Amino acid sequence: MSSSDASPSPWWARAARPARPPLPVALMVRAAAGMALPLAVGLVVHRLDLGVFAGLGAMHATMNDRVEPGRLRAARIGTAVLASALGMLIGTALQHTGADGVGLGVALTLTAFASGALSATGPRGSAAGMLLLVSAALGSGMPLPRPWWAAPPMMLVGAAFVVLLGLLPAGAPNRPAADPCNRALAAAFEALGRTLVDLGGPRAASSRQVLTARLNQLQDLLGTSHTNRTSRTNRTSHTSNTGRRSGRDHRDRQERRRRMYEAALAATEAATGLLWARRPVPPEVAEVPARLAAAVRQGGGEVAVPDWRPDTPSRQALDVALRAAADTVAGRDTRIGTAPAPPPDPWRLRARLLSRGSVRYGLRVALCIAVGSAVTANFPLSKSYWVPITIAFVLKPDLGSVFLRAVSRSVGTVLGVAVTAALLMVTTDEWALTAMAAGCVALLPYATAAHYGLNTVVMTPMALILLQLGGQSSAAEFWPRVLDTVLASAIVLLFGYLLWPERPRHRIEPRLLDATTALRAYLDAVVLDAAVLDTTLRNGSTHDGNAQVWLRRTAYRSLADARQEVRQGLAEPPPTGRLAERWLPATAALERLGGAVAAFAAQIRYGGRVPDPSEVDRVRTALDELTAAARAHQPPPAPPAPAAPTDRPAAPHDPTRSALGRAAQELETLLGNRPPAG
Repeated sequence: MSSSDASPSPWWARAARPARPPLPVALMVRAAAGMALPLAVGLVVHRLDLGVFAGLGAMHATMNDRVEPGRLRAARIGTAVLASALGMLIGTALQHTGADGVGLGVALTLTAFASGALSATGPRGSAAGMLLLVSAALGSGMPLPRPWWAAPPMMLVGAAFVVLLGLLPAGAPNRPAADPCNRALAAAFEALGRTLVDLGGPRAASSRQVLTARLNQLQDLLGTSHTNRTSRTNRTSHTSNTGRRSGRDHRDRQERRRRMYEAALAATEAATGLLWARRPVPPEVAEVPARLAAAVRQGGGEVAVPDWRPDTPSRQALDVALRAAADTVAGRDTRIGTAPAPPPDPWRLRARLLSRGSVRYGLRVALCIAVGSAVTANFPLSKSYWVPITIAFVLKPDLGSVFLRAVSRSVGTVLGVAVTAALLMVTTDEWALTAMAAGCVALLPYATAAHYGLNTVVMTPMALILLQLGGQSSAAEFWPRVLDTVLASAIVLLFGYLLWPERPRHRIEPRLLDATTALRAYLDAVVLDAAVLDTTLRNGSTHDGNAQVWLRRTAYRSLADARQEVRQGLAEPPPTGRLAERWLPATAALERLGGAVAAFAAQIRYGGRVPDPSEVDRVRTALDELTAAARAHQPPPAPPAPAAPTDRPAAPHDPTRSALGRAAQELETLLGNRPPAG
């Protein structure tokens, strides 16, 4: 882990520190237009009631908008907004039929269970589940349009408009720089270049973390291209000659991009081994990935790789991978030797929906909603639906600590209400309010990436202005929303955080278990390939079906998840913060083990090293001990020396020594089974 993660900053300082993401100008412009036009049309045709629901759908689409290929973007937005429209249909039907407090509470509790179970299936499920509950609560309390069932279709119209806006700049297939996949690939090469520049320096670990994030994003964008190849081929056979030519060109671009991605993965594996060994490369070699990124943005071109003399197996692996990447960028066919990623499991969502974790989270959300419904039924709250809405946002499972979100939501709502009151003191003109709503939603993509509290500061005025345009609220009624938010946050803290058996150890340790399992699978693949294909590997070549790179990708994705959980835990008050600090050295050690195994794989492939069974057994034993410690919720003892959980060893690794042997020694030091290396 980077040194910044281990800094002695208090937990509250870490919690308040916002990120500094780049300004997503395209998303911000789309968001503003997507909100402004439906509201403006509603004003012009004197059906602002329908315009408000269309704007609400546009807002929900904006919350799930990303810079990615149109097919993936439409699927992401469509899943979320369809769930939102279903929730709105449930809520408006309850209101239309005049459901009493008990019936409404039961219906929202059942919806909350489905919402929580869906939210636990992953990022897309989390967005869809949250909006299902949010819209059901909104529909049960907002003024109904005419006719009452028009709200869900209008939300779909607003969301479709946002999707169409995103297709406009993507309508130039001959502009490689406009392709989200090309931009992500170029960003991955740039991050690789930064990692090579930082090799052996204090910023190397943080550069590798950025590189991992870029590769994760690229893998997500390219993940469905292989599975859809057959269906595209079948469709192409029924088109004209021009259509067939276009289909072939598209498939060629996809295949070329896949090869470039695999070359980037191979180069990353070599760079990870060099990072672990603290072995820098010449500056002219470190500049190659940046030139590859520029060529990718231009649609291809020749990139020269300097003639240098790689003197270690990891450097030789990097040289081979960079030359393969240069060939693929130039359009020449080259074989990387990487096995294709496994296709997605069609039963994965079903299994997750029926899993213990999904049911558990569904019960957690349902309990909080049931308590909130009971409270609002016994206390005269002017907008009782604000309480379940807040509960849904705070309990969204992939936004970090529930504690921090509850506090940030309360503080952000106070600031958001103050901003709204100040704006309405200036004007209540409907056209001015439309412009304000568009301005707020334009800030939403940046605020969401920067900090959850800032997201609430932006979203609160936007929601309140929409309610004002719907004719339901006035400035005097905004301040009770602070009370509603504080009440909902207190319910979440008590029934969804303190009393619920979802303790911090149930968040951090499972991620570490996934990481140790993935690292062991990666190590086993390296050793197995060395045993079965020793002759081929001694010649310095690769072989078909080699899945080592994909297993390393899986391991580093798991490690990134574990690091994120620990990082979020560090920003929480004790005991969570202390627990995260105790697991911090183990997370750093596992990340370094990934680099050691990558260096060991290069030693086998390019250095002719034969695995020593005793070294392999030492690493496996250490991983087993770490796995047992995670299952028992017992972090390893504090390291005996400050340098033990290092991102940077005391000296560069001797390439004549086994990388795996040193990795075993580091893990044993972490577990207290061996004194630290001198």
